[in-house]
Amino acid sequence: MDHPSACPQCIGIIRRSPRNLGRGAIWLYRHTFSPLVGFNCRHIPSCSVYGDEAIERYGLWAGGWMTLARLLRCQPWGTSGIDNVTATAPPHARWYLPWRYARWRGVNDASG
Repeated sequence: MDHPSACPQCIGIIRRSPRNLGRGAIWLYRHTFSPLVGFNCRHIPSCSVYGDEAIERYGLWAGGWMTLARLLRCQPWGTSGIDNVTATAPPHARWYLPWRYARWRGVNDASG
């Protein structure tokens, strides 16, 4: 009988499945609902591109909170402009304090 660690590829696939489900939901939105609503985001890159990148980079939990904050900023009285996913997670973010992963106000500054 094979030991569970005999297939490191299988473990990687299982560990990435929540991330891939989140990215799949974004892909589904992009190809179904987004064309009906129109392509008019206040930020560059668009919210769906931001969400896809955040979830790919940080996983479904942290990337999902980052995406939620971005969606809440993308409204008529919210921010606009260039707003990229940060290169590193905020140092004060913890899995049990998920709101700390996100930037709730403003857009990225030049440093980052």
